[in-house]
Amino acid sequence: MSTLPTPSAEAKIHSQKLTSLIQQTIEAKAGWIDFYEYMQLALYANALGYYSAGSQKFGDFKNGGGDFVTAPEISPLFAQSVSNQIAQVLHETNGDILELGAGTGKLAADILLTLAQLAPDLKAVPAQYFILEVSDHLRQVQLENLHKKLPKELVQCVEWLDTLPSAFNGVVIGNEVLDAIPVHLIHNTQQGLYERGVTFDGQGFMFEDKPLTEPSLLALVSKLNLPNGYLTEVCPAASGLIASLANMLQRGIILMIDYGFSSREYYHPQRNQGTLMCHYHHYAHIDPLINVGLQDITAHVDFTSIAYTGVNHGLALSGFCSQAQFLINCGMLDLMSQVSPQDMARYAPLAAAAQKLLSPAEMGDLFKVIALSKNFEVPLLGFVSGDKSHTL
Repeated sequence: MSTLPTPSAEAKIHSQKLTSLIQQTIEAKAGWIDFYEYMQLALYANALGYYSAGSQKFGDFKNGGGDFVTAPEISPLFAQSVSNQIAQVLHETNGDILELGAGTGKLAADILLTLAQLAPDLKAVPAQYFILEVSDHLRQVQLENLHKKLPKELVQCVEWLDTLPSAFNGVVIGNEVLDAIPVHLIHNTQQGLYERGVTFDGQGFMFEDKPLTEPSLLALVSKLNLPNGYLTEVCPAASGLIASLANMLQRGIILMIDYGFSSREYYHPQRNQGTLMCHYHHYAHIDPLINVGLQDITAHVDFTSIAYTGVNHGLALSGFCSQAQFLINCGMLDLMSQVSPQDMARYAPLAAAAQKLLSPAEMGDLFKVIALSKNFEVPLLGFVSGDKSHTL
């Protein structure tokens, strides 16, 4: 970890405040908390967690900002392509849009602009664009960016929520939401299944394994038949979110875009150290116990678990494919063709962005798109070719 940038003095003070809070939590719980609780505090503790505090998270490495770049930040091509899928569903349902965790608000702005352009009479623009955002800081960032990018009548479509609505029609979309949901760390040993938690030794945080005894978690993990010596993550909270969305949705689709695998790939014998990853100033590393509150902590998504949860709660699996396939199906290449390659000033940035979004070596294959639907029988545009639902 010596290659990571050194936090500023101000950042160190902030990190120490959160460290103290987590340390107190550990002491109050007999010296050990599970990793789920540690990750929850590190990311979401009020005013101190990574997503709750005011530091810049999203940004371009070239410009020296943030810790990572998401697809909507790379190019409007992403939102413009996704909007073609959204428009298809809104046309059939006359519904609204609900975005989970809207980041900087760029995806929301680009979607609303694109829908307005697709239908100048605004019939394709939803009456409301809801944003469920837990971070007060990010809400403010989103509001400011929406005012900068959108005409007043489109900004008025946007409403922020503290909780999910009781009923909803239309499109629920989450881009890189599932990977930031806290996970449990499970270690299968010769002595049996253990849960990896966090202790504090007076100098810093340390991992410590304890026998896994919580009944529902034990039942879930036992079904995985993990090899001996295997360390991995499980995320019941992600399944809980999907179950809540399924109960809420009346008609429409849930569209989740994230990096991950089917269960067969996720729990492959060779992936025996799990998928936990941290992002700090555009450096990726695997130590979540340092730079507390200053770095993102993520885990890849088990899309098989997401699909099964949806189906078990009354949803239909309507598509699953790579991000590249989805964006191509939604017309990204057609959008690019509207700009002449001779116009290098405009075309070169589009080509560079498409490379990042579509290339297997970049985001194209690692990122997947899954659609779950209710009372919506129309084949979805984004999965007309290359649907891999059978792999889940």
